Amino acid sequence: MSAYTTRVIGAPNTLEHRVYIEKNGAPVSSFHDVPLYANEAKNVYNMIVEIPRWTNAKLEISKDEEFNPIKQDVKKGKLRFVRNCFPHHGYIWNYGALPQTWEDPTHIDHDTKARGDNDPLDVCEIGEAVGFTGQIKQVKALGVMALLDEGETDWKVIVIDVKDPLADQLNDIADVEKHLPGFIDATREWFRDYKKPDGKPANEFAFDGAAKDKAYATKVIHDTHAAWKRLITGEIPSKAEAYDIKVANVSVEGPHKVGADHEVVKSIPAAAPKPAAPIDSSVDKWFYVSNM
Repeated sequence: MSAYTTRVIGAPNTLEHRVYIEKNGAPVSSFHDVPLYANEAKNVYNMIVEIPRWTNAKLEISKDEEFNPIKQDVKKGKLRFVRNCFPHHGYIWNYGALPQTWEDPTHIDHDTKARGDNDPLDVCEIGEAVGFTGQIKQVKALGVMALLDEGETDWKVIVIDVKDPLADQLNDIADVEKHLPGFIDATREWFRDYKKPDGKPANEFAFDGAAKDKAYATKVIHDTHAAWKRLITGEIPSKAEAYDIKVANVSVEGPHKVGADHEVVKSIPAAAPKPAAPIDSSVDKWFYVSNM
């Protein structure tokens, strides 16, 4: 994936900051143009890193901006940072998304009994190397958890970079517990507690919080990829507009493909990186939370 690079706009930790994905120097949609599958066997995936491990800024692919750059989430006019719930600091994995997937909010999952959350599929990459925002990693799926967030299914696929030293030994969810004992429990704890410092209750899970295996994760990936195909090809024309998703892209045949001279492409700003803005000291505070 060496053809893919990042185009950075503005200073991290500001409202203006954006990270676009480029292919051969031209902007592409991080949501729609980066292929899901990284090999012909379709068992290695491209993951877009949104949030590097140990950091707190809640960065995500923007569904409602052209070419879907990565930006920091905003709530009530303020940039969002996750709290540090002891003993964790920031995100405990490289956190990101699988491109060309979509959790359909009109579909009720057979097992979770809840609708999709209208986002690309979330992934937690557990390898040892800390990534960077906009990086495209090649990963393999190990398992999946189902967070139930405000009545929606929010899948969390557990993956590992295929270049990681442990990649050959980690092939299913049971291998994670064998070689990284306690890591699945820590992941469950993190998702359960991370909103508590803001006065919200513990998050809930489907399957009593259990992590399902690789086969189940693979099915979730395939199902959400199929949902994305229905979205991007115009099979259900009203969905993109109804859920405020920008679908312009340069590579997927269909009604939303645009050429290099299209106004959408021309509207993407030139690279203009700036040094990171300072973060308020409160972001570094540690919170001791109880599950009582």
